[in-house]
Amino acid sequence: MPLIKQIGPYEFRFGSRGERSERPHIHIWRGGAKAKFWLTPIVELSTFQRFKRHEINELEQMVRDNRDEFLEAWHEYFK
Repeated sequence: MPLIKQIGPYEFRFGSRGERSERPHIHIWRGGAKAKFWLTPIVELSTFQRFKRHEINELEQMVRDNRDEFLEAWHEYFK
């Protein structure tokens, strides 16, 4: 999973090339915790494990703030 961005302890990554068939999304990792957010058509939580609800809210805002960058990286990686 290529690292796209790191904000504090959170790593924002894409999955393998097999994810090309899914709509654009970003995986977020911190230790053993992980989450997945869809980037289109709106930023939306897909799944999460081991993050607390307040962290999910903070992560959603981080994804919203960086959505354009993540989408650009997605299209570059999966072209």
